Amino acid sequence: MKKPVQWYKGDHFFGNQLPIFVNRYQEDFKVPLHAHDFIEFNFVAEGKGFHHIGDDIVAVSKGLFFTIPVGVPHVFRPTSTDPSQHPLIVYNCLFAPQLLLAMPTLFTDPLLEQYLAELQNGQATYHSIQDHDGSIEKLLVAMYQEFSFSAAGADTYLYTLFLQLVITIHRLRSDNRPLKIKDVSHFNLLIQFMEQHVHEELTLAKLATRSGWSIRHLQRLFLQHTGQTFGNYLNQLRIQKSCEHLRLTQLKISTIAEMVGYSHIDSFNALFKKRVGQTPGQYRKQFR
Repeated sequence: MKKPVQWYKGDHFFGNQLPIFVNRYQEDFKVPLHAHDFIEFNFVAEGKGFHHIGDDIVAVSKGLFFTIPVGVPHVFRPTSTDPSQHPLIVYNCLFAPQLLLAMPTLFTDPLLEQYLAELQNGQATYHSIQDHDGSIEKLLVAMYQEFSFSAAGADTYLYTLFLQLVITIHRLRSDNRPLKIKDVSHFNLLIQFMEQHVHEELTLAKLATRSGWSIRHLQRLFLQHTGQTFGNYLNQLRIQKSCEHLRLTQLKISTIAEMVGYSHIDSFNALFKKRVGQTPGQYRKQFR
């Protein structure tokens, strides 16, 4: 006996402007098995659980990305009914199929055009890829922030991020090599190390010892791959992590500062305001 499937319509999520909806959701057992008249991108940001898709049940963990076409029933489930135990956090990007109609005129890659056509016409099946280098997560975080703040020019900027996301997904799907950790570049592994140890004292000398590269070579790599110096990139990463804690926890601001590597609260407050345009307290109030 098949489980009942609830039908979701894009009109419930999309406004009068750009037909895109982005959220960050802690999965539970309340959302029913559902299908929809829009396409959905899902990215597992935290935790572990299961993704029920059609007749399949896929074990999920951080870094797994899914494309769910129109009409495919699915639902995420965490590993526990207790939300405090191993929460499953997922970024969801919903968009109308017609958003893809104008894209082929922007690209000359026939394989990309075919991918877009399959998505738009409902011919594609669901698929998943692993975001080993963090490129998908960074774009979805940026899309979520842009969607949430509704600043001037938000729709235009959100659309450019969406274009980058579609191309990034296409590139990862088109790579015939197995996406294993050993295939990820040394530099991307260092970036992952920084993200996992952002609370520690991180220096170019420490990264040079870890990678086997010289400090001068690392400086060139940071400029080449991030467009920033090591110091600027590290501060950006720490402020990004602090924003997550401010949005999602009730921790004291001084505690958050220490968690992301700042031992002096005044320095943290000054840098946060310089980069975000608000104090940490003002930023947190927007999400309360």
